[in-house]
Amino acid sequence: MKKYFPYNSDSSLEKFTQEYSKNLHDAFKNIDSNIMRLVLEALLKNIKSRHTIYSCGNGGSSSIADHLVCDFVKGAANDSTIDPRVVPLLSTPMLTAIANDISYDEVFAFQIKQYATEGDILLSISSSGNSENIIRAIEEAKSLGVLTISFVGFDGGRAKEISDLCLHISSNNYGICEDAHHALMHIFAQYLRVISIDDKKKIGSIPF
Repeated sequence: MKKYFPYNSDSSLEKFTQEYSKNLHDAFKNIDSNIMRLVLEALLKNIKSRHTIYSCGNGGSSSIADHLVCDFVKGAANDSTIDPRVVPLLSTPMLTAIANDISYDEVFAFQIKQYATEGDILLSISSSGNSENIIRAIEEAKSLGVLTISFVGFDGGRAKEISDLCLHISSNNYGICEDAHHALMHIFAQYLRVISIDDKKKIGSIPF
């Protein structure tokens, strides 16, 4: 039987914190560095060509997908030579209209079909990698020539199999997957700013 963290119910808070931190560290250090580089190159190419990055996710992952716009559009663009365009597919009126009138499975795919064009990126975040609305969005994006990047956890699910680029957090704990995905978002946003800074002398003297 597969063992899931947490492993027991009688840990002290201190012990639980240590175990959680170790699991997060172990999951993060196993990320494929080659895929990290390819994702960075894809994001930079997208930004420099003035295309759009669309983001989506469910539950906690939707918060990370939504947060992306802040750290890329305001964060990465600040004191730098890049100007990312990020659109989270998470408008409440739009989501509820599509879910009510069509299907919740189509809430992201429908918007990709309406908005996206070749050269854009769909960045989907899903711990399980199996959410049907994420899978349909990836499939729709690929049919339009949109590059698909996914952040996944657990065994990666179908999203890992069909995405063009996939960063897999090898953990079976939702919190650890989401923490790592959030960190990945910050790493890419901040590193894009570092390599695109308008004055290298600013590094170390401005907050990130």
